[in-house]
Amino acid sequence: MALTQILTEAIAQPSRYQVPDGCALVIFGASGDLTRRKLLPALYALAHDGLLPDRFAVIGFARREKDHEAFRDEMRGAVEQFSRLHPLNAEVWDRLARSLYYVAASFDDSAGYERLRLLLADVDRQHGTGGNRLYYLATPPAAYAAVVTRLGASGLVSKVWDGPHDTDPAPEAHGCCRIIVEKPFGRDLATALVLNAEIHRVFREQQVYRIDHYLGKETVQNILTFRFGNSIFEPLWNRRYVDHVQLLVAEDLGVEGRGSYYDTAGAMRDMVQNHMLQLLSLVAMEPPATFEPDAVRDEKVKVLRAIRPVPAERANDTTVRAQYISGQLRGKKIAAYADEPEVAAETAMETFVALRLEIDNWRWAGVPFYLRTGKALPKRVTEVTIQYRQPPLLLFQQAAHAGHKNQDIVKPNRLTLRIQPDEGISLRVGLKPPGPRISLVPARLGFSYREAFGVDPEEAYERLLLDCMLGDSTLFIRRDEVEAAWAMVTPVVEAWAADGRTGLAYYPAGNWGPKEADRFIEADGREWVNP
Repeated sequence: MALTQILTEAIAQPSRYQVPDGCALVIFGASGDLTRRKLLPALYALAHDGLLPDRFAVIGFARREKDHEAFRDEMRGAVEQFSRLHPLNAEVWDRLARSLYYVAASFDDSAGYERLRLLLADVDRQHGTGGNRLYYLATPPAAYAAVVTRLGASGLVSKVWDGPHDTDPAPEAHGCCRIIVEKPFGRDLATALVLNAEIHRVFREQQVYRIDHYLGKETVQNILTFRFGNSIFEPLWNRRYVDHVQLLVAEDLGVEGRGSYYDTAGAMRDMVQNHMLQLLSLVAMEPPATFEPDAVRDEKVKVLRAIRPVPAERANDTTVRAQYISGQLRGKKIAAYADEPEVAAETAMETFVALRLEIDNWRWAGVPFYLRTGKALPKRVTEVTIQYRQPPLLLFQQAAHAGHKNQDIVKPNRLTLRIQPDEGISLRVGLKPPGPRISLVPARLGFSYREAFGVDPEEAYERLLLDCMLGDSTLFIRRDEVEAAWAMVTPVVEAWAADGRTGLAYYPAGNWGPKEADRFIEADGREWVNP
């Protein structure tokens, strides 16, 4: 059977997802960009695909004064602008719009939570949501504690049973209750511990869904199936065959008006501590016994705990931090980071990070993991590169094909997992070109989701919202994962804070980072993989 026929039949099969039970989703911070750009478009897509339950409602909770109809009108405009599905299907939207409600109140206003409690009771009667609650914290992190505390004090988290695997003696008497928490989960280990303690005063860990949208991307999930579902790759996924691993998260924009946030976060907190360490743990983890949520997350935690600690006094030996200055990007002049609004004039905040990590376990001992992320780089791209060791016999070293240098001929195999954009997988191999001469040229074997399936992958928030409704926490981050990641990152950011601008490098916007980062990896006899 032809590959295209196999893929066509796979797409035509009924959805592998089940439809969740009825529930009410309360979005705190419903007037913000996250709700407009991601959450409502994701809910609309789920409704369009028949994956939302019939017994469903959404309640927006925010400070801005508006009524239900104004909220519905705003959300329709958001879906029309940001949904991946065009044009808007009026029938699907009207059905979803009838389940949208709004409460205007500040996050610490007890009267607002009382109005929310009464509205939820009314929604249960009208929509049959059965007391099942999902609370989404789409607020600034400073508001997390206030929202959680008020929810507990208002009696809105009294039903704590969380599905068939929980140990409640009489589960039929309860509805489920879960809370979704957006990153950042603290800003260092100490604040992460405090935040987790505050959440756990009201919610049990089984009820907490810490969301990282990178884990909802199709190619991130495919790391597991690619590794463990193909017998030709997993045997080569270790220190005997892998020379090194590179993880790149590049953004082609500056801070874009987010200076007040970014100047308190920086690239290490904003990207490395969460997205990149999550990717690393999926790439490096051992095969789980099952694909049950805790089995997968147990293996991820083992990887994070096996990362060799970076003492504060050695932070500058294993990392490079830099900040972009003015430059050109696709013909447009980009102002220096220090000149952005709401950024301190003498800021030492990094917009670029490169670091080398080592994992001290049997699979990866001696294999460096190079992480690199930055803003105002030439291209928006996220990818993982597995570089294999050089073949022991370089038979083709003197057999350069016309148009190729010798050093290009003998480069080792390289497997690339592209997370975004243009999700796909490619493998660099050496092949003989046509002709009588024995020579070797590099070639790529590739797979593109768009080309293979004829559709773009679903948006990450679609998958993650659906999983939360279903009670599947596999792609969400557990408390010990957060704390293990911060335990690795905190000594580095503290050392940088102590050094201030000493040791901070600079790079023009539109470049792949500072020269110091190139020298950093070249000192190990390797080079960065730039798309």
